[in-house]
Amino acid sequence: MPNILKRLVGQLQAKGKSKDAAYAIATSSLQKSGNLKKGSNKATSKGKKRGKMTPAARAKDRASKKSGKPAGSYKYHAKSNSVRVM
Repeated sequence: MPNILKRLVGQLQAKGKSKDAAYAIATSSLQKSGNLKKGSNKATSKGKKRGKMTPAARAKDRASKKSGKPAGSYKYHAKSNSVRVM
């Protein structure tokens, strides 16, 4: 199972979903976003890259894509899993 799928299944289970429901939701969501290949649980190159990222790296990446600023210009806050411009 790809890292990105393991992580999301774990997060969904922590929110109270059963293992089967978490797996189905995560697989569907990751296939729609292009992190998993359609009809399978194999990671795409995008999914492999994001699966290797830390939570801080993913948060900085999301913020930089949204704002157009470089990821290095953000500081990560673990409590809120968010970033702010330094």
